[in-house]
Amino acid sequence: MSIESTAFLYPFIEGDERDAESLLADLATSAEAKWDQSERLREATLEACRDQVATVAAAMARRFEAGGQLFTFGNGGSATDADEVAELFTRPPWGEALPARSLVADVAVLTALSNDIGFDVVFSRQLEAHARPDDIAVALSTSGNSENLLKAFAQATRIGMLTVGVSGTDGGRMAVSDDVEHCFVVRSDSVHRIQETQAALVHALWAAIQHEYRPEGAP
Repeated sequence: MSIESTAFLYPFIEGDERDAESLLADLATSAEAKWDQSERLREATLEACRDQVATVAAAMARRFEAGGQLFTFGNGGSATDADEVAELFTRPPWGEALPARSLVADVAVLTALSNDIGFDVVFSRQLEAHARPDDIAVALSTSGNSENLLKAFAQATRIGMLTVGVSGTDGGRMAVSDDVEHCFVVRSDSVHRIQETQAALVHALWAAIQHEYRPEGAP
């Protein structure tokens, strides 16, 4: 990895660095600072979104109780996060396994749609084919401005799905879209810190759903 590719993370690393002890100390200090930033952002976001988490969890629980399924999607690092969200719901560490599907998981479908039609419809076309009115659409983004996510939300709205966005910075277009019923916003300019906090936010939402969910026949 070149110096240029790591400079934005570790600006104190230089090509002619000879003092290993000093370099290791700087790396440790940098890691501690990033951890502190992440911890403070996570705590502040979870506190700010406490009521919203409860509201969205209740709405999602009602959809699951009605037989609905969760569809998750995102781009880049958020695609990986979308996979993890689906995994969390279908293979939970505790509680009820709930139906969920990551729209980035099927490489054949994703590449076929991208090649034959366009990348902006890779998620909306999948929802058109598979989703039902009782289902839930959750998209993750660090900017909230991805066209394919917004098109998917528009399609989800036409179907009658519950739509939930998880965004960063100021929320972007996702936060003001009429097609997004609920939008969580992690207010940071760092992609790394946003994604770390989004993971904590999704886990808080999942845990709240587990407490709210009442399977058919349960008291």
